[in-house]
Amino acid sequence: MTKKIIIPIIATALFIVAVGILIQRTRITTLPTQIVKEEPSVTISNTKISVSLARTQQERERGLSGTSSLDTNSGMLFIFENKDVSPVFWMKDTLIPLDIIWIAEGKIVKIDKNVPLASSDTPDNKLATYSAGRPVDYVLEVNSGFSDSNSIKVGDAVSVSGI
Repeated sequence: MTKKIIIPIIATALFIVAVGILIQRTRITTLPTQIVKEEPSVTISNTKISVSLARTQQERERGLSGTSSLDTNSGMLFIFENKDVSPVFWMKDTLIPLDIIWIAEGKIVKIDKNVPLASSDTPDNKLATYSAGRPVDYVLEVNSGFSDSNSIKVGDAVSVSGI
């Protein structure tokens, strides 16, 4: 009589232990359902700059035109994938003076500092133009004086993240 009770209890206990071991071995690790994307930024000599991006031709043409101010340590990063073209910039409809930082192969190759505003009545063919004189990967526009106040110079290493 006791065998009829004890054997099913032991069998049930062994079954529960076996299922527990099986579950432990096949435990599924859940992955996060939401991936947090890093905000676009540029770092030059330990100075991190939050950037908005100009990837397309239309975004590059608009640039910072009409922008009345930039936050401290912020700017716009223009991305150039065609390595055969030396981009040319102008200050048409730009409302704030800027520093233009030209970047190729992970280094600053030129800085146009304190680029002045163009008069609103200046015809397009009379606007001053700015270029690195060579192909670049990126152009970074920041507030005028940013380069000097952060001791940024030609040759400094540049890292871009979050793009």
